[in-house]
Amino acid sequence: MALVEYRRYDVTPGRRPDLDARFTNLTMPLWEKHGIRPLAFWEADVGTTNELHYMLEWNDHAERERRFREFVTDPDWVSGRAESEANGPLVARVHNEIWRPTPYSPLQGGQS
Repeated sequence: MALVEYRRYDVTPGRRPDLDARFTNLTMPLWEKHGIRPLAFWEADVGTTNELHYMLEWNDHAERERRFREFVTDPDWVSGRAESEANGPLVARVHNEIWRPTPYSPLQGGQS
């Protein structure tokens, strides 16, 4: 594993069930189609409950750019996202960071 992308969504109030349905029925199948590798998803058990946290695994920045571009331009994503947001956006804000393991990390697996 060379890079991990951490993403946090501030979910629009009242729209969490819609976001969960979109991930289950649209996003995850399309990610599989485009070779996007999710590591895990989290939600708060205690604390802020309108957030969704997740991580994606990438070999390098070039792979991330290519695969994500293919995903966001996929006609199924474009139409499915529009349909899921017919009553307004599901996410108020996206926080995004791309992390590289340190040389002493147990996850160290390569250089990019």
